[in-house]
Amino acid sequence: MPLNEIDDKVFSSGAMGAGFGIRPANGEIVAPVAGKVIAVQKTGHAYGIRGDNGIEILVHVGIDTVKMGGEGFEILVARGDHVEAGQVLGRVDLAAVEKAGFDNTTAVIVTNSRKLENLQIVKTAGELAAGDVVMRLDS
Repeated sequence: MPLNEIDDKVFSSGAMGAGFGIRPANGEIVAPVAGKVIAVQKTGHAYGIRGDNGIEILVHVGIDTVKMGGEGFEILVARGDHVEAGQVLGRVDLAAVEKAGFDNTTAVIVTNSRKLENLQIVKTAGELAAGDVVMRLDS
């Protein structure tokens, strides 16, 4: 979904950077790029990755899911790990998120997008499969 449709003003306003939202079909949280894990929230709801190409991405699972205190989340990586695109970073129990009353929309934000002139979001609607290109950083 387009960034402006995420039901969180911090994300939808673009204040944190360019990006898009995903309504997950399963509970796997995957790396959108190959790179170094630079942040893992102890609650398992958010991951930061610095891509091998310099892009910095925040994967934030759900809206206000930090309030779950980590319940329903499993972390599979640690800060400093190198990950490949598509690698599972963690898992989330989507039923637990729903039961707790939270939106499971996942924000994928390029936190350094203002420094990246050639960043393009190329798909913001429809279904996605693992490996589909949603954004591109042209050199």
